[in-house]
Amino acid sequence: MKKNWYRRMLLSYFPIFFVTMAVLIFIFIIVVSDISYKQTVKADRITTDYVVGRLSSSLKGIEMDVLKEIEKNKRYEDFLNVALTEQNSQIIIDVAGSLRELVASDSLIHSIYIYRIQDEKVLTRSGLVDSDRFADRSFIEQALIRLDTRSWSPIRSYREFGLDQEKQVVSMYKREPLPFGNDGLVVINIDVYAVEQMIRSMNSNEVSFLDVRDASGELLFSTRSADAGKDDQQGKVVNRITLDLLGWQFESGIAAGHLFLWVSLISYIWVVIGIVTVVLALIYIVFITKRNYKPIRTMMSRIESLHEREDAPSLNRDEMALIDQTLENLIRQAADFEKQQRENLLVSRRQLFYDIMLGEKLSRLDERLKKLGVHPDMEDPQLAFVVVEIRNYHDFRSTFSERDQRTLKFALTNVLQELAQMEGMYCWAEWVAEERMGMIVGVSNSHSSALHHIKGFADKGREWVEQHLRFSLLFCIGQLEVDWQHMKRSYKAAEDVLQHKLSLGKEAIMISEDLPEASDRRWYEYVLISSELVKEFRHLDGEWRTCMERLFEQMKKDCLKDEDIRTVLQMMMDMLGYELSSMSDDLYDHLENPKMVTQLNVDGTAGSLEDLKACYFEHLTEVYRLYVAHSETKNHRAMIGEIKAYIEENFENPDLSLKHLSDRFHISPKYASYLFKEEFNLKFVDFIVKLRMERAQQLLAETNETIQNISTQVGYANSITFGRVFKRVVGVTPGEYRRLKIRPDKTRH
Repeated sequence: MKKNWYRRMLLSYFPIFFVTMAVLIFIFIIVVSDISYKQTVKADRITTDYVVGRLSSSLKGIEMDVLKEIEKNKRYEDFLNVALTEQNSQIIIDVAGSLRELVASDSLIHSIYIYRIQDEKVLTRSGLVDSDRFADRSFIEQALIRLDTRSWSPIRSYREFGLDQEKQVVSMYKREPLPFGNDGLVVINIDVYAVEQMIRSMNSNEVSFLDVRDASGELLFSTRSADAGKDDQQGKVVNRITLDLLGWQFESGIAAGHLFLWVSLISYIWVVIGIVTVVLALIYIVFITKRNYKPIRTMMSRIESLHEREDAPSLNRDEMALIDQTLENLIRQAADFEKQQRENLLVSRRQLFYDIMLGEKLSRLDERLKKLGVHPDMEDPQLAFVVVEIRNYHDFRSTFSERDQRTLKFALTNVLQELAQMEGMYCWAEWVAEERMGMIVGVSNSHSSALHHIKGFADKGREWVEQHLRFSLLFCIGQLEVDWQHMKRSYKAAEDVLQHKLSLGKEAIMISEDLPEASDRRWYEYVLISSELVKEFRHLDGEWRTCMERLFEQMKKDCLKDEDIRTVLQMMMDMLGYELSSMSDDLYDHLENPKMVTQLNVDGTAGSLEDLKACYFEHLTEVYRLYVAHSETKNHRAMIGEIKAYIEENFENPDLSLKHLSDRFHISPKYASYLFKEEFNLKFVDFIVKLRMERAQQLLAETNETIQNISTQVGYANSITFGRVFKRVVGVTPGEYRRLKIRPDKTRH
């Protein structure tokens, strides 16, 4: 240590000493100055003017906002019409909703209600009530006497119903319809307590005070402290301003303002105090320097010995800089060591969590849990693995930045663990994927319904996150286990539940017990339903929608995994694409649109089978519309020619019908009937009957077959139906026709 160290240390205090003295003198000059007092009074005047102006503009703004809403919203005028409101109750709901919005728009507004003179009823934000049941009826009666009053009322007690707590308000009323109507009154109530809080927020009671008095001079409230006592104990009034809207007088002053006079009278004592302060400061500097000298000498000796052991070069620089550098190195090393320890702890804890989750064989598990600080504080707990997934993770990533995502995930982990502790449960949470967190939740073995308790905790966590963090979670709860070594089974059960998100619907909390027992999947049923859907699609009728409903109902009934649901739907789309690929390239391109295929492949936006069904219905409806338009533009003349030739060759078939033609030519029965009517101006049934009757006439005239055989040959099951149709078309029965046709021919021959 150099010999001049003591002198250097002693002299280092003098700048602080002189700065302190300069500040004391400066403060003394400001405090005792008359100019400062006047400026303070002026500043207080400006502050009080601001408070009064702010309150005045707030009241005027409230009045203008309410009147503007009443004038703009025609529902207020409709409400005054009793007959109209009795026919349409939505008017009352709309006006009440508008009143609630007006009250919520400004914290000074306590309530707003409308009095309808015609039937003496009052509409508040809570609903419509009779004036006899309205607790503020006396104010309405006084207002009806003085309809032209435009000023605010004095402070009064207000409540809507007899059991409500009274509130101190000031009120204003306006006639309806605006500006001078006689059908009703609009009453605006301002909360006096809110006004007081607004005034207090703009005034610092440590510097100044503000007393508010009514027109009669009675004190309404003051910003002085509750234990202030009399006015002269807090300061005198220096400014008075009147608010014309309410008739209130605002009196303001500087707290402890009377000290100015006292200081000015004894200011000469300040010189003595200053001299004494200088002397005492010098004595204290010498004393503190001597006291601090020995510890610094000891510190430097240790630093020098440390550098000698490390063969460091001799120390020729400033001692204080050396001490600062040594302390800085020590702090940095300690911080690095603490950071490394914390990172190692987190890594070890996460690795142990993965080992338990995957069912690795673990030795000395209890010891490791205690060392890592995750050992449950309960004996033999019932454990369950819970998978927590962030729903709509794509929206989560697009809404928040990466930094915000990390912060929210960290907050989510801590919130769920704290909620579990509040429920008396054990919880250990780690993120196992980008959008998924794993939790090992433990419940005391004495608890009778552990799963129900865990589900209740999950429900509270979901509600808290939706309310405060603005995103939703999905909880999948595995089966209960009593051994840490078997947590893999609970994890697999929770993962299995997660694979049934679509089948189980939009439930935010799912338990492994919710899954139905495993059974053999009859996949051929899905193939049959898909094939039938494609067939009905080709027939150009709406029955394919029924098949689609059956397909989704069957998948929901079997509770298929999400992967199996994707497979079934892809199979159905492939079958439909194969059927439509030969008809039109445009139609096939629309069916195989890459953007739509990506959307249909359950990219995470579908939260349930219902959402997925709606998406597929929308897409297939568009394809069906294009298919119908394409079918209508085909050359139906060629098709009707084929159908006509087929009917002429097979009209003797008793099973020939529109259904038979629809199966044969892959068109709907309605469409086949439409083509016949358009091309031949003849119904399908009449066309077949015509062919059958012509053939029957030929057989009756040229053969001796019985009428029963002839009826069978032309497509009728019995001779009675044949005879009835023959007589209707030809005009005579088959027997009469044969007698008329055969005998003359035989005579000629």
